[in-house]
Amino acid sequence: MLLSDRVMQMRPSGVRKIFDLAQKVKNPINLSIGEPDFDIPDVVKDEGIKWIQKGFNKYTPSGGIPELREKVLGHLRGKGIVCEDAIITAGVTGGLLLALMTTLNPGDEVIIPDPYFVLYEYQVLLLGGRPVFFDTYPDFTIREEELRRAITDRTRVILINSPNNPTGMVNSREELEMVARVAREKDLLVFSDDIYDRFVFDEEEGEKPYLGKMYEKTLTFGGFSKTWGMTGWRLGYVAGPSEVIQCMITMQQYAFSSVTSFAQKAALVALDEGMDDMIAGYRKKRDLIYNGLKDKYNVVKPKGAFFIFPEIPGGNAMAFVERALENNLFIIPGSVFSARDTHVRISFAATEENLLKGIDVLRRMA
Repeated sequence: MLLSDRVMQMRPSGVRKIFDLAQKVKNPINLSIGEPDFDIPDVVKDEGIKWIQKGFNKYTPSGGIPELREKVLGHLRGKGIVCEDAIITAGVTGGLLLALMTTLNPGDEVIIPDPYFVLYEYQVLLLGGRPVFFDTYPDFTIREEELRRAITDRTRVILINSPNNPTGMVNSREELEMVARVAREKDLLVFSDDIYDRFVFDEEEGEKPYLGKMYEKTLTFGGFSKTWGMTGWRLGYVAGPSEVIQCMITMQQYAFSSVTSFAQKAALVALDEGMDDMIAGYRKKRDLIYNGLKDKYNVVKPKGAFFIFPEIPGGNAMAFVERALENNLFIIPGSVFSARDTHVRISFAATEENLLKGIDVLRRMA
């Protein structure tokens, strides 16, 4: 046997499978991938090019360049998030891997609301942990009784992603306060994946709620891929208790060594670059696709990110996706993100032309 038992549990990403198929098709209606359809702002690209030309192309400190770590901390503290230290990572994906490496013992459990982003399950399994899911259907809200039912003596972490991929839902202040209260009562860590936090379309009154403002044992994950279109630059950060962050820096020495040098310099500029116009554009796209589907599908209006997650008539999402492919439409079956196969994830990070084409296909398929 060439492969480990641990690796044999892993399946290729269903998202990447559909994405790869779309690359082979001429003029696909590709609403499958969660990637901004706008380019990196010129000022950010220019900064990266400047530092490449200056020769800033070597290894950097494993925790990230000090000035970016400090700027990230200032950025988060400006939102009221409590954080003692920060590490710069290879995207949120790399940050989550380091955090799990640092905090999980074999057999420890990570509590995850279902539906969930696909990599959570497999990163936990890869590191010898056990993912435990609890149900949030039909409205994708976190209910205290479901959360408490999932917790055992082996629970180590509660992992929350808001705004959520794949549902586009944003957890309310009351939901997050409840999670913080339960975590404090049970002395658990909280991982808060805030990668879509700029993409909130229907704000609550008052200050924006963050788990990192509510509970001191929270690791806050963020990055530059979604807000500034820097997906290929693989740059993120994690902030939280110094004890955990310092151990993550040690883990990074062995896992990634360091992250891309010039991208960190460009990120210093990105954090000062307002993206309000882009966010407003995505709000319009959200409204376009929601209004185009709401009379044909049972669908919860997304409040953030750039996904919508309608329920499929007949309840067989994989069969529905196969029919969509016959119409040149690429979307993702809900089973990639959930124990259920009753919904599909549709990304509205696309041109208005493609969205209108996709809506037309979906309305005909309903």
